[in-house]
Amino acid sequence: MISEKDLIEAIAECQGERKPDANTCIKLASYLTIKHFLYPSDVEEPIPSYSYAPAIIDEDYYSNTDFSQKVKEIGMDKAYPVIDDLISTLAYINPKLYESVMRKLNSL
Repeated sequence: MISEKDLIEAIAECQGERKPDANTCIKLASYLTIKHFLYPSDVEEPIPSYSYAPAIIDEDYYSNTDFSQKVKEIGMDKAYPVIDDLISTLAYINPKLYESVMRKLNSL
């Protein structure tokens, strides 16, 4: 028999999948169904979901650069398209620097 702990771990693994595919979704549905029938709970567990709400920007970040001050003044929603355009240009004119920036972002 499958233990509840094993099911919980399998469910967490599927939910933590970085790029889930159809196979991952089928496994997750199976694990959740099995858990529901083998180990029923009186309390409904909330299902985590994505939100369409805007990202929360860390307002506590402080830097004394002109760039940081301007972004704080105009807001991240207006600054982000400019930054995105800059990074796209950087990829074209200096690929090594672009890759360095992307590596730093991927390591966060």
